[in-house]
Amino acid sequence: PRLAVHFSNKNVYAQLIDDEAGKTIASASTKDQKGGLASASNAEMAAKVGKMIAERGKSAGVSSVVFDRGGFVYSSKVKALADAAREAGLQF
Repeated sequence: PRLAVHFSNKNVYAQLIDDEAGKTIASASTKDQKGGLASASNAEMAAKVGKMIAERGKSAGVSSVVFDRGGFVYSSKVKALADAAREAGLQF
């Protein structure tokens, strides 16, 4: 499976995708949890999404993924999401 991430001006999105079957296994975003924050697209919220996608992936039976940063530079938000997903149990 592939862990794909996307960042907009206001939100952080992550999906676990099975490319062979063409299906999304699990997804998580700041829309799931932000609770009325003005801007959720920061490193702190990215880390929460990383933890959430790892937990949802583990419950779906996924433990190892390929990380797809979607062209975003591996710094602050991308790194925070990746580190949180690794700490929560995903291997990549």
